[in-house]
Amino acid sequence: MTILDVLCVGETMAVVTPAKTQPLREAEECLLGFGGAESNVAAHLAEFGYRAGWASRLGQDPFGDRILDGLAARGVDISLVTRDSTAPTGVYFKDPDLGHGARTLYYRAGSAASRMEPNDSGFWPLEQTGWIHTSGINAALSASCSALTEHLLAQAGATGYKVSFDVNYRPALWSVDVAGPRLLELAGMATVVLVGLDEAETLWGCSTADEVSTLLPGPRHVVVKDSATEAVEFIRVQNQPERLCRVPAHRVDVVEPVGAGDAFAAGYLAGLLRGDRPEGRLALGHSFAAWTLGTRVDFRPGHGTRPRSYQPGQHHAALG
Repeated sequence: MTILDVLCVGETMAVVTPAKTQPLREAEECLLGFGGAESNVAAHLAEFGYRAGWASRLGQDPFGDRILDGLAARGVDISLVTRDSTAPTGVYFKDPDLGHGARTLYYRAGSAASRMEPNDSGFWPLEQTGWIHTSGINAALSASCSALTEHLLAQAGATGYKVSFDVNYRPALWSVDVAGPRLLELAGMATVVLVGLDEAETLWGCSTADEVSTLLPGPRHVVVKDSATEAVEFIRVQNQPERLCRVPAHRVDVVEPVGAGDAFAAGYLAGLLRGDRPEGRLALGHSFAAWTLGTRVDFRPGHGTRPRSYQPGQHHAALG
């Protein structure tokens, strides 16, 4: 029986990027890697010492093989991944930032991951899992993926796990008119919500972290990231007044912003799971993100500190 501290659910794609810092149109050599918001979080948490798994669908192709091999090498449990022989693994290309703004080109329509659905979770060890982590990206992939995301959130109370939900709005996947109300609905069902203030302004018209908190009264933890300025956490514990914690972001020379949000989420969750105080888990999120901002890769081996022993459900009453 698979026992996990955190199960991350979402799409991971092969990623192609020029071997040298040059535009794709000029590149003669490229590197092949992989990336996905939820699997990035799983890899960070696994390196930190948690039993992290990743559930998704991949095509029965070399891209899928490479993703599985890479995540397994990073300590992620991949036993819950389904291979689909009739749909491909998604691919995206990075066009480096040469002073004109970086571009990410996605080729994911009809991917194997977009076929995920609520029935998939029937094969997952949810009762032996402490936390589910997913994001708004998963909800945007297809109607069935959106239904799966809602299903996982709705089943949390009855099954016993907690859910962290990173809003992760991607305008290339859906319009604000569609994404705004749907992401607000899903976020309101989660235990932990992570959202950028810029996202909240685009989606919901919020200009301050306090306005985001007011809009999301249900989650126990609402974390609002204000880019390079700070992260703010609102903590709600039953029969106690709401608490607030602010921690400034690190000063970083940004090489590439891709993956920093996932790193922050992983650092924050690592601190939350081991029982750190709010300022400690926000600081850990900033530390994970700062390293990622200073590199062109999404994951660095060897940056974690192994946590004290954790069992699913063990610390939930004390969190906050």
